[in-house]
Amino acid sequence: MNDLFSPVKMGSVELKNGIFMAPLTRNRAHDDTDIPNDLAIEYYSQRASAGLIIAEGTQISKMGKGYIRTPGIYSDEQVVKWKEITDAVHNKGGKIFLQLWHVGRISYHSVLPEGEKPLAPSAIRAEAQTFVDGQMVDVSEPRAMTTDDINNLIEEYKTAARNADKAGFDGVEIHSANGYLLNQFICDGSNHRTDNYGGSVENRIRLVNEVVEAVLEVMDAGRVGIRLSPTGTFNDVSDSDPLTTYTALIKQLNQYKLAYVHIVERFPGIDVSNKDLHIVDQLIQQWQGFYIANGDYNLLTAQDAVKSQRADAVAFGRQYIANPDLVERLKAGAALNTPDQNTFYGGGAEGYTDYPFLEDAR
Repeated sequence: MNDLFSPVKMGSVELKNGIFMAPLTRNRAHDDTDIPNDLAIEYYSQRASAGLIIAEGTQISKMGKGYIRTPGIYSDEQVVKWKEITDAVHNKGGKIFLQLWHVGRISYHSVLPEGEKPLAPSAIRAEAQTFVDGQMVDVSEPRAMTTDDINNLIEEYKTAARNADKAGFDGVEIHSANGYLLNQFICDGSNHRTDNYGGSVENRIRLVNEVVEAVLEVMDAGRVGIRLSPTGTFNDVSDSDPLTTYTALIKQLNQYKLAYVHIVERFPGIDVSNKDLHIVDQLIQQWQGFYIANGDYNLLTAQDAVKSQRADAVAFGRQYIANPDLVERLKAGAALNTPDQNTFYGGGAEGYTDYPFLEDAR
């Protein structure tokens, strides 16, 4: 009988349980250098009892940035700080992957080099906002990427994966979800290109496949995962036929023998139609590897997903913000700390490293 608390093998990585920490943007990096804050060492090591920590979305280049105080993985100085973080997690017996991120059009000119326009598959401004200069602002109008831009992007993913390896990460997750750049290429609502990267399903999934192949040049497939949100509309993405589009992508991803696919099945607090849930379920059945479920799970639904073999592991987000010892709390049937949404993004230790452990509450 599969169990949420039992050890699992994911790709080439041995993990102590199936309770994973989802990638969570916390906006606490140094904004001028995109280097993680020292507090991140404690934050991640506190959560080392997770089967796997998937570290927050981390931009692969300066042009990949969309929010203030998010970390990068494109400079030697960033690698050095991330190495301190991975060492701290490993010293506590944990495993940690890094999420490779490019926001594409979900950006604002003031956070980009020399006020450049954000990059996107097409010059279509998203009906979305980002957080800069202490306030929410409408994202800037992007420019359509040239072929040279795309070739440079692929190289940036390869470099980022190489840097993640140098920084001691156990693997990487390619962020292709939630309305960011790779997701923008996949969806026909945001991709109106007429070249080899637009139009047909085959063309729209081409960039994702090329990015995966580039990352696999520098990292073993058993250490590479990917995150998808097939039915998500966050950040103003949409696809006219997600089942057809993502069926084609899943079939291609099956050939790479990746460590996992991680699907955002639903967003907390947002109603999901039965049609969308059915689409996700059909796609999960077509994936032939390790599957990480994500989407407002609790102990009972997570246990059921793993025991029924619908999922191999479950990623928890907000629960991990407030409960560094989430594994121990779930195993003991203990109460969970309530997350403080006012401290999710930005700030210091408050709401970041100061949530109490179960042992402190006794």
